[in-house]
Amino acid sequence: MQELYNLTNLKILDLSDNRIESIKSSHDNGRQLSLLNLEKIDLKDNLFDNSILAELSGFSNLKSLDIRWNKLNGSVDAKELHLLSNVENLFLDSTPLDISFLQSIGVLTSLKTLSLSYCDLTDLPTHQGLCYLNNLEELNLNGNALSGAIPSCLGNLTSLRYLDISNNRFTGNIASSPLTNLTMLQFISLSKNQFQLPVSFNSFANHSHLKVLLADENKLVAEPIGFQIWWPKFQLMIFSLFNCTIEEHGTLRLPNFLYFQRDLRFVDLSLCNFGEIRLQSLSILDLSQNKLSGHIPSCLSNLTLKPRSEKSYDVSSDFGLPLLDELMVDMGLTTYDLIGDSETEKNYPFIFQEEEVEFSTKGARYTYKGIILELLSAIDLSCNQLTGIIPPGLGNLSEIRGLNLSHNNLTGPIPSTFSKLKQIESLDLSYNNLNGRIPPQLTKVTTLEVFSVAHNNLSGPLPDRKNQFGTFEESSFKGNPLLCGPPLNKSCHEGDSPGTPSASSSEKEHGFLDMGDFYISFAVSFAIIFLAAIIVLYINPYWRRACF
Repeated sequence: MQELYNLTNLKILDLSDNRIESIKSSHDNGRQLSLLNLEKIDLKDNLFDNSILAELSGFSNLKSLDIRWNKLNGSVDAKELHLLSNVENLFLDSTPLDISFLQSIGVLTSLKTLSLSYCDLTDLPTHQGLCYLNNLEELNLNGNALSGAIPSCLGNLTSLRYLDISNNRFTGNIASSPLTNLTMLQFISLSKNQFQLPVSFNSFANHSHLKVLLADENKLVAEPIGFQIWWPKFQLMIFSLFNCTIEEHGTLRLPNFLYFQRDLRFVDLSLCNFGEIRLQSLSILDLSQNKLSGHIPSCLSNLTLKPRSEKSYDVSSDFGLPLLDELMVDMGLTTYDLIGDSETEKNYPFIFQEEEVEFSTKGARYTYKGIILELLSAIDLSCNQLTGIIPPGLGNLSEIRGLNLSHNNLTGPIPSTFSKLKQIESLDLSYNNLNGRIPPQLTKVTTLEVFSVAHNNLSGPLPDRKNQFGTFEESSFKGNPLLCGPPLNKSCHEGDSPGTPSASSSEKEHGFLDMGDFYISFAVSFAIIFLAAIIVLYINPYWRRACF
């Protein structure tokens, strides 16, 4: 490490992903590294133990310290933490910590970002420590074993903009939790806890900066309709209630505030119990595995579903800059910063980390993050109780890449307007009651990778096996006994090509069935007449003598 002694103007040092045990070697003779101007040091994924804190004691200008994934343990006392009194951003993820650490961390009064995910924490002390970090703006407690209600003193951290308490064992009703005081929040993740969530979410009525609300795998609480009607001050971009449960019987109304969200990009309400949908503008809609009934709303045809770079944006009157979502074009979908300047990105790295979302498409559930979310637009209404025809207007969603309407009770034909879905990669219409022919115009869609109309009542020849249709196997069409043509083993009527109209296979089957009936009835009639003649001649001697 001697090469570092003379780098007195160095401000950022990255030694991550090595096998370093100390930043002082055995022949340093106790000399202090001369990095007096060092502001940020990244030591993650090495072999440091608690002694690293003492080794950093001379770095008085240090603002950001990342020592995740090392060999530190929970026996960090206040004296050691005092050595980091000027640090603003501290990352200790995957470091086993005990309650004494949380009790002592209150000495770091300059902290703005604190990441303690997967640190084996089991309790949040309320009388000192964490709750006294009044300057804290980003807090990550994801993946611990914290239980019980959220401590009331957490509501004093009114500067918080990013809060992740997912993957814990928290309980209690969010409507009466201290989170209602944190009105500066832009990102909040409550997922995988045991919270009670009022379906209206009106406890966040004053959170005017909120952009991301994740509350997967909690318990929804139904409310009278009067409690659900309120006008939101925020404009969400991501909202997820994946796999939430409700103990009451019946269905839930969709949260009223979603009707007014103009900036929504991703919505996941799958595996819940919602019974009504009515949304206006978003890029990803997942309402699969609910109890939605009735017809597919025709208003879905009006969704813009365009890449974000093609959408128009307002300008912030406060800062004279584009809104948050436009600021993130170059970095993918991230959490947010109101100002978005380079100084903020340097000081608050949490704000600019990529957010992950999950979505089912192409027969599997995938995790998406970063710039790919700029390009993904999809609708999943599978596994509901939807009836009626597929609105032909869905063919106007020219930018959509995934459409899943499977496992419903839809009837009528497949709209030929689907040939206008020039970007679609996955189209699943299986397990419905659709009838008629598969529109031959669909062969013009050259982007399809996954296509399924299995288990419907479709009939007639399959479209020509050209473009992408030349790649689909028999499984894409199985469960439709009246379909014919390759790749099915059932051939169409001789002289017909898969692309030309002809008598249906059912008509051919009926023709053969009528000829069979004719031969059988003729034979039976002949036998009856023959037997009747024999009987008459046997009984009446006069007719017998006349005949012979």
